[in-house]
Amino acid sequence: MKNRSFYLMPYLFWIVFFVCLPLFLIIYQAFFINNQFTMINFVTFFKNGVYLRMTLNSIFYALIITLVTFVISYPTAYILTTLKHKQLWLMLVVLPTWINLLLKAYAFIGLFAIHGSVNDFLGFLGIAPQQILFTNFSFIFVASYIELPFMILPIFNALEEISPLQLKASSDLGANFWQKFRYVIFPLSINGVKSGFQAVFIPSLSLFMLTRLIGGNRVITLGTAIEEHFLVTQNWGMGSMIGVILIFAMLVTMFLTREGGKRHEAIK
Repeated sequence: MKNRSFYLMPYLFWIVFFVCLPLFLIIYQAFFINNQFTMINFVTFFKNGVYLRMTLNSIFYALIITLVTFVISYPTAYILTTLKHKQLWLMLVVLPTWINLLLKAYAFIGLFAIHGSVNDFLGFLGIAPQQILFTNFSFIFVASYIELPFMILPIFNALEEISPLQLKASSDLGANFWQKFRYVIFPLSINGVKSGFQAVFIPSLSLFMLTRLIGGNRVITLGTAIEEHFLVTQNWGMGSMIGVILIFAMLVTMFLTREGGKRHEAIK
């Protein structure tokens, strides 16, 4: 018993100092000024139209990024489950996550710039150079590309857990592919879809590096506002309040996409 407690210590240390303590500091700075409790930052956030527009922008872009990744990820995950060497192909899908986010952002800057590879190809086709970088399209494209593996993985795992006997039973009952997908495959993989939505939507709410490098500050989100308040205006109280709002939004997202109960046991 003592040995188990000893091995638990590093995890408790990590949780306390790198999860609980930062959260406590954020909440404290959001609601306390000069050690006095105040709701001024909370009131300012909801009275100021700029913050409300940023909130709507964050939710809007996060939803678009999540939907784009879902539309691409579900068929990709399904096809992966049918391949012979699926684990190898899955590893190739996950491989880009090992590359630093900043490096990937700069790579896309080189691709989408006026004199970048994409415009060079368009010039080869006789099309004039287009302003691709610093647009909503480039921001959504790059963000969706970066988030794709985090949507594919949980969906792939959920599809892998579906018993072949259940699929065979639906075929024996006369179901075609679309009926099988609608009534068997998708309902049984819905928990993977929910996990994918959590893994993509929540980080997308607070993106700020891509809004700078790819969006060119034309895409303004709550993540951008937090960066501005902490690094530029030095208004840590307001920056912390926006962080609290984001944490609340993430908790709401996790509640809405929680698993709806244990799946039925596979047919033996």
